[in-house]
Amino acid sequence: MTDSPRPTPPKTGHALIQDYLKTLDGSPGVYRMLDAQGAVLYVGKARNLKARVSNYARGSGHSGRIARMIRETCSMMFLTTRTETEALLLEQNLIKQLKPRYNVLLRDDKSFPNILVAKSHPFAQIKKHRGAKSEKGDYYGPFASAGAVNRTLNQLQRVFLLRSCTDSTFSSRTRPCLLFQIKRCSAPCVGRIEQADYNALVGDAERFLQGKSTAVQANLATEMAEAAQAMEYERAAALRDRIKALTAVQSVQAINPRGVPEADVIALHMEGGQACVQVFFIRGNQSWGNRDFYPKLNGVESADEVMQAFLVQFYDGKVPPRMILLSHGIEDPDLMTDALSAKAGRKVVLGVPQRGEKAELVDNALRNARESLARRMSESAAQIRLLEGLAEAFDLPGPPQRIEVYDNSHIQGAAAVGGMVVAGPEGWIKSQYRKFNIKGTEITPGDDFGMMKEVLTRRFQRLLKEDPDRQTDTWPDLLLIDGGAGQVSAVHEIMAELGVEDIPMIGVAKGQDRDHGKEEFHRPGSRPFALRMNDPVLYFIQRLRDEAHRWAIGTHRARRTKQTMANPLDEITGIGAARKRALLAHFGSAKAVSRAGLADLTAVDGISESIAQKIVDHFHKS
Repeated sequence: MTDSPRPTPPKTGHALIQDYLKTLDGSPGVYRMLDAQGAVLYVGKARNLKARVSNYARGSGHSGRIARMIRETCSMMFLTTRTETEALLLEQNLIKQLKPRYNVLLRDDKSFPNILVAKSHPFAQIKKHRGAKSEKGDYYGPFASAGAVNRTLNQLQRVFLLRSCTDSTFSSRTRPCLLFQIKRCSAPCVGRIEQADYNALVGDAERFLQGKSTAVQANLATEMAEAAQAMEYERAAALRDRIKALTAVQSVQAINPRGVPEADVIALHMEGGQACVQVFFIRGNQSWGNRDFYPKLNGVESADEVMQAFLVQFYDGKVPPRMILLSHGIEDPDLMTDALSAKAGRKVVLGVPQRGEKAELVDNALRNARESLARRMSESAAQIRLLEGLAEAFDLPGPPQRIEVYDNSHIQGAAAVGGMVVAGPEGWIKSQYRKFNIKGTEITPGDDFGMMKEVLTRRFQRLLKEDPDRQTDTWPDLLLIDGGAGQVSAVHEIMAELGVEDIPMIGVAKGQDRDHGKEEFHRPGSRPFALRMNDPVLYFIQRLRDEAHRWAIGTHRARRTKQTMANPLDEITGIGAARKRALLAHFGSAKAVSRAGLADLTAVDGISESIAQKIVDHFHKS
C-alpha cells in the first residue's frame, strides 16, 4: 500500500505575489492584500499595477511593517481604472470603508459646520448648518468646531441684528422676543424694520463673512455721520454701537492674513511613532478656527506618506478651498492637485511655502501640532501608568487596551436605558459610546439586574455575530459594572451563557455611606475589597464610573423628554408634520382627533378618506 501524496500547502507572501504578477499588466488601479481570514490588510493604488505589485515580490529591502504585511498576505484583489486619479479616489473609498490594518487611518471623520444665510423666507435667517447643503441660501465655512460657529453667530447678531429663529417661530410672534430687548435682533417678525433695511443688514453680514469687514465699517461710519447731521441721534447712537461691536469682533480674530483670502493650512508633526495634524481654516481673510487630528500610524511611515494619506481622507466628502498650504511635501503633488481640482470643480493650489505670510501661517500651525502632540503624549503616558496600576491592583493579565463601563438609568423603571462608555490608553473613545433602550417586557420596572442582563446580552451577541474570532479591537479587555455582587453575578451568568466568561469584570459598589473613596470592588468568585483612599487607580475608576453615570443619565433624560413630547398622531402611518399641524389646528388636540368621525376628519385639508380611515382604525382598534 502506497502513501497518498501530501497536499501542497497554499502559497503565501512573496511566492503568492509572484504568481499574481503573471496576471497583471501596466494598467492603473487599486490592489488589496488579504490575510488568511479574508480581512483586508492593505489597500494601495498604482499608476502601473504590475510595476507596483512587483515591489512586494522581492524577498528583501522592505521595512519591518511591509515585511510583516507581505508575510501575512494570503490572497490579493485587483481593480483596474482608466486613470491614476480614479485609482486615488477609489483607494480612499476602500480605506474609509474597510479600515485596513496597515494603512494610515484618519480616525476623526466628523463633518465640519458652516454658517448658513437661509434665503427661503423674505427675511433671511442666519444659523449653524452641518451636513448636505440642500437648503436654499449662502453657506460660509467650514468652521473648525461648533464653538467657532457659535462665537461668530453671536458676533453677527450683535453687529447686524439678524434673526436666528425658525420660520414657524417667526410667523407666530406677536411681540418682540428677548433678543430684540438685548439688541441682538432687529425684530422683523413684528415689523420693527422694513424689508429693504433688513436686506441691507443681510448684505453687510455677508460682506463681513467674505472678509470685507473694513468696507462694512466705513459704510456704517458714513451712515452714522449722516444720521447725526440730520439730528437722528437715536439712529446715530445705534450705528455707533454697531461700529464698536464690529471693531471688537475684528480685534478678537486670532490670525487675519491679508494676502490669503481662502486656504486650509495643514501642518504635520511626527514624534515617537505618533503624529498630529493641525488644520487651520482661513476664509474671507479671517481665521475660522482649527482642529487637530491624530492619524493611526504603524510607526515607520514617512512624513510625505502620512501627509498624502491625510489629504486624501480628509477631503473625501469635503469641498477643498482654492489653496492648501502644507508643512511637508507629498508623494504625488500633481496627482493630488488634479484630484482635488476635479472634486472642487475649479483649480486648487497645493504648496509648501518657504517665506512670507504663508510660511508664517504654516509655522504657526506646525507649532500648534508640536504642542498638541506633546500634550497628548504626556496624557497618554499618564493614562498608561494608570492602566498598568489597574492591571496590578486587580491581577489582570496586562494593562487593558479597551475598558467598557456600563450603567443603567431610569425613574421607577420608566424610560429605562443602559449606557456604555469606552476608555483606553488614549483616554475616552467617545465614538464607541453606546446607549441601549431597555426593551424587555418581562423585566420588572426598576429591576437593575434584569436591565444589566439585557444590555450585556445585546452587546455581546452582536460582538459574537460581527467578530466571532476576536480579530478587531472592539472586544473589551475589562468590564466595569456600576454595582455590587448582585450585578456582577448577573453579568457573569450572561457571559457564561454566551461563552465569553474569560473577559475580566469588576463591580464598583458605593461602599459605606455611599461616599467617594469608600468604594468596594467585586469580582466573580472573590471577596470584595477596597483600595487606599489616595490611590490614583481609585480616582481613575471613579472617573470611569462617573462618566458612565453621566452618559446613562443624559441618555435617560433625552428618552424621557422624547416620551413626554410624543404625540399619538406620530404613530399613524401617513401622518407627517403637515397633516399633523392641520389636524391639531382643526380639532385643537390629539384627544379631540381620536374622538372624531370619518366625516369630521375628511373635512380637514389634506386628509383623504383612506387617511381618515387609518386614523379611526388607529384610535379604535381593540
